[in-house]
Amino acid sequence: MPWISQARVHVRREQGALVVTACGDFDADEQDLLPAAWNEADEHALPVTVLDLSGVTFGDSSFLDTLLRARRVHHAAGRRLVLVGPLQQSVITLLTVTRVLEHFDIADSVDQALGGEPLPDGTATV
Repeated sequence: MPWISQARVHVRREQGALVVTACGDFDADEQDLLPAAWNEADEHALPVTVLDLSGVTFGDSSFLDTLLRARRVHHAAGRRLVLVGPLQQSVITLLTVTRVLEHFDIADSVDQALGGEPLPDGTATV
């Protein structure tokens, strides 16, 4: 029986931002799912990309690499990448152990990321 990934990525435009919702386990087998969303973000060139990770139950080093590449590309283009939680413990552990958590803007909800409400670090998303 062929293997079928349970990971999903959905992309939509909302309130002048690109909202990417990811769900499931992300490892090397799913390494092409999020980069396809980043390509769409580059095409639209909206000022903010919101990445809802609240449904991500696992991420490995390829997932981390995808996040870091997206952050670098967004930053270089003068656009923001905002991660949205609540983050699952496995994702928090991945970002903390690798010492990159503090390099991401993180919001508690998509509404917070889109609404310009202050993020935990005191900045606003728009």
